[in-house]
Amino acid sequence: MTSPVSFPVSVPLHGGPDAAGIPVFDFSTNSNACGPCPEALQAVQVADATRYPDPAYTALREALGAFHGVAPGRIVVAASASEFIHRITALAAQQGAVQVAVPPHSYGDYAQAAQVRGLDVVRGGGAAGGVQWACEPSSPLGLEDPAVRGWREGEEGEVVSALRVLDCAYVPLRLDAEGSWTGAPSPRLPSVSWQLWTPNKALGLTGVRAAYAVAPAGGEDAVQALTALAPSWPVGAHGVALLQAWTSPMVQQWLVHSLGTLRDWKARQQALCTDLGWAVQAGSLANYFCAQPATATLQGDLAALRASGIKLRDATSFGLPGTVRLGALPPDAQDALQAAWQALQGRTIPNRVSTGSGETS
Repeated sequence: MTSPVSFPVSVPLHGGPDAAGIPVFDFSTNSNACGPCPEALQAVQVADATRYPDPAYTALREALGAFHGVAPGRIVVAASASEFIHRITALAAQQGAVQVAVPPHSYGDYAQAAQVRGLDVVRGGGAAGGVQWACEPSSPLGLEDPAVRGWREGEEGEVVSALRVLDCAYVPLRLDAEGSWTGAPSPRLPSVSWQLWTPNKALGLTGVRAAYAVAPAGGEDAVQALTALAPSWPVGAHGVALLQAWTSPMVQQWLVHSLGTLRDWKARQQALCTDLGWAVQAGSLANYFCAQPATATLQGDLAALRASGIKLRDATSFGLPGTVRLGALPPDAQDALQAAWQALQGRTIPNRVSTGSGETS
């Protein structure tokens, strides 16, 4: 009798709420702090949760296909980006893949999905014959992924055997002039790769779990294979409403307008971190950045900040010990961070931050 394969049980590290509840000032996520987008939120709130969605997501795939200028047959609806990461990795394993290539510093689910299926993880290498991952801009550093440039430059006449997947989670949240979102996907994105989109971050609605992927031209067979690997109704009524709203011109107009505000908040926040003596990592293109706080007791300091209602993302799990990632937040949150850090370094722990409802977090 064959013994079952066992895997170590571990809880993936993510930003956002945790066992301590909802942080009062949450720098640990990359969600658009200008959100939620009012029109998208309304669409979610009025969604009809009394009925199943269309199991084929016909209208939704048509709308997403039109938004990207592709046939609906190239759209795969997913429960979340993480769910799609696991599903496409399962497909690669099913097809005989033995390796997955991930960026040197990247979202942990890429590697986790490979490891639980017994696939080797190649960091910083793009030659794996299974799945090749890239993120534009990268997380946690917010830099341009060099793999994307290579994919784009090698498009013409290139035969690609691997499943190349571009994680587009932060494409709509780029703040640089060259790559700033204009309300539609950029033609600069490589057409030879899959594109994985998670609009909930850009719309400030990360609690609504829904995503989709756009297959490269000629990838319809892979779309069918991925659909066959999915459970019935991977996305519920609220997720469908969010993805439908994503294609709305009014929602896109709100998003474009929000980028100017995020740009100002990010510049102020980087200057504040510099004033605190932190070494700010240069070059981030997105609404987040990394920094190295000037402390020899970072883990304890982060725990003390969390106890006072302020959460930062420890970047150790990204392979960057001694570093934190901060999403750009409004000035009041920045000022709270500054006061709490200065009090902490003076060895005076600040009062717990009020939630505004008489409670503390």
